[in-house]
Amino acid sequence: MPQSHFDPSRYKWREVKGEPDLSYKVRHDYTILGHDLAAGTLDMVVRWTGDGGHCPIHRHVATTSVLVLEGEQHLWDLHPDGSRGEGRVRRAGDYALTAGEALPHLERGGAEGGIVFFGNHSSDGRLYELLDEDLNLVVDVTMEVLIADWTANT
Repeated sequence: MPQSHFDPSRYKWREVKGEPDLSYKVRHDYTILGHDLAAGTLDMVVRWTGDGGHCPIHRHVATTSVLVLEGEQHLWDLHPDGSRGEGRVRRAGDYALTAGEALPHLERGGAEGGIVFFGNHSSDGRLYELLDEDLNLVVDVTMEVLIADWTANT
């Protein structure tokens, strides 16, 4: 059987960079593959290079299907007492399901980067909460907010 792979050059990407004064580097790209707001679904892909860049600290509030397409996804849960959970690694081909209301976490690619598919399912349009380093809510990210950000910046 021929080997197939995800071709990132086929998609428009939105680059995300964080403030330089954070204790961790925020740097990744994302693309929205498709969405159906009436059905509460949004499919996207996040791409990290091997530069150690993360997504901002966030907490999923929607049910999210995760499939690592290439490279690795590294995650660390952040607990309310300020402690960081033991890291875990998902490798190409690994699947996970987050059933909403997950712990806040840090997330990045591996040494060679990573490309990860996220299938989001939300009854109220909310996807995740962006949090500051003290785990205070900065913004609720909804499907509409994410689509508007991607559209305005691609």
